[in-house]
Amino acid sequence: MQDPSAAPVVIVSNRGPLSFVTEAGRPVPRRGSGGLVSGLAPLVESGRASWIAAAMSEADRAAARPDGVATGEGLQVRLAEFDADLQRRYYDEVSNSTLWFTHHGLFDRVRAPAYDADWRASWDAYRRVNEVFADLVVEHAPAGATVLVQDYHLTLVAAAARGRRDDISFVHFHHTPFAGPSDLEVLPPEVRAELLEGLLAHDTCGFHTERWATNYRDCVRRFIGTDAATFASTLNSDLQDLRHVASGPACIRAGAELDQLVGDRMLIARVDRMELSKNIVRGFDAYGRLLERRRDLHGRVVFVAACYPSRLGVADYRRYRDEVVAAAESVNQRFGNPRWRPVELAEDDDFPRSVALLQRYDVLVVNPIRDGLNLVAKEGPALNVRDGSLLLSTEAGSHSELAPAVDSVFPFDLEATADAMERALDRDPAERSRLAGELRELVARRTPADWLSDQLAAAGEVAH
Repeated sequence: MQDPSAAPVVIVSNRGPLSFVTEAGRPVPRRGSGGLVSGLAPLVESGRASWIAAAMSEADRAAARPDGVATGEGLQVRLAEFDADLQRRYYDEVSNSTLWFTHHGLFDRVRAPAYDADWRASWDAYRRVNEVFADLVVEHAPAGATVLVQDYHLTLVAAAARGRRDDISFVHFHHTPFAGPSDLEVLPPEVRAELLEGLLAHDTCGFHTERWATNYRDCVRRFIGTDAATFASTLNSDLQDLRHVASGPACIRAGAELDQLVGDRMLIARVDRMELSKNIVRGFDAYGRLLERRRDLHGRVVFVAACYPSRLGVADYRRYRDEVVAAAESVNQRFGNPRWRPVELAEDDDFPRSVALLQRYDVLVVNPIRDGLNLVAKEGPALNVRDGSLLLSTEAGSHSELAPAVDSVFPFDLEATADAMERALDRDPAERSRLAGELRELVARRTPADWLSDQLAAAGEVAH
């Protein structure tokens, strides 16, 4: 077998580095953003790697050539196509409504989960989608390739490919938290075993922190009775690219609009998908508690939350969106007046505005219930120009890196979160500057290329 650290690479993920939108009747490519694409795309551009992903839209399908390959923005991706029912079952019912909830500890066990024949049909669909990805790997991977499988959507790919391509090395990287045994036991025993055996079919599995790697090994020992190879590697955004975007005209305009909205008030900010694990409602509730006891802050602070709806195909997410809106409105009704709205909630996905918020905040709230990493906690300090403070949940994967320079919050404690907001708002300029400088140094230590190198090195270590 070829040394995996120098071998050709195949990247396998649910979403690819390109998405397409229809303009004037034609599919137009849009390059993905974020650390995943930043870390992996250079390999594709250099010709060393190929990428396999799912077609997520009609525009994606229209962009693919007869051989299934779509190109644009200097990249190409081989797209796997699935019918609407298979996609819904694999993506909404299993990946998002079951596995995401399991790994983030979101189930209310009094009511959910409840597995029936329809859910088991969805698990069959999940298995089938993974088999299709495996078929594409078997057919198209170069000899001796290292296959980098990304995230919880695709845990069974290596198991489905093993035996047909023994020349291939498989690395799985799990971007979410990994459930401990007490959370993973909510899965049906046969599904739990298939999931873990699927991950064990990889040569090694990576996680953003050692905490999630330990959870995985504990699950394997308890439910399978063996040991598992793991590694931990944190991911950063491409900060140079992010700063370049921040200096562009769209972000400058968004910054001017934000200046007009905020004025001379102190700015508390958050930038999130409206995702259950992000804990947005408790963040607003904690802010309300702060305003109850600090009347002097009325009119002097504003909480601007850029929270765009996500996964609205899942009923729990639709309900949560309504709860987020209601929580923001409750604070405004209790404390606002004609001259001051304590909370400004923006629901549209406006990237320049999100960047402007990260540049301008005095306090950034990142308080997830549980999070595999959370890149906003790194992007904020890198972009911020006001020596802003970071409130960071102890349950975020990035907390283990950034803890010395943040205001740590336990995500379920409203009073402690309000205390942390108060402490950050009252912090003297010298201390703000010291902590912000330390944060900037911490988030600059790694690049997306380091994360990629860790995956390839882990594959090489297992091979040897």
